[in-house]
Amino acid sequence: MCIGIPMQVTAVEPGHAWCEGRGERRRITTALVGEVAPGDWLLVFLGDARECIDATRAHEVDSALDLVLGAMQGLDVAGGAGFSLPSQMTADQLSVLAGQS
Repeated sequence: MCIGIPMQVTAVEPGHAWCEGRGERRRITTALVGEVAPGDWLLVFLGDARECIDATRAHEVDSALDLVLGAMQGLDVAGGAGFSLPSQMTADQLSVLAGQS
């Protein structure tokens, strides 16, 4: 599985951008998204920017990744809000999640 990481552009080079996100700094290929500028947000998969996103979407993706990481570590990440991984759901819950109910 490949997970997209939101990263913010800090510097630009031809065909690449230096980006920071989730505690790391990386050189990202920008060929698939075109020109970017410092301050832009990118959704990065395996070192390649696949999509330009806004700060709100970057925050949403980061929050979802935090929930998944916490759940994988066995933490009560949702504070009782009902978040659980699909592997922990009943067949009925999965059906609702998939929009089949």
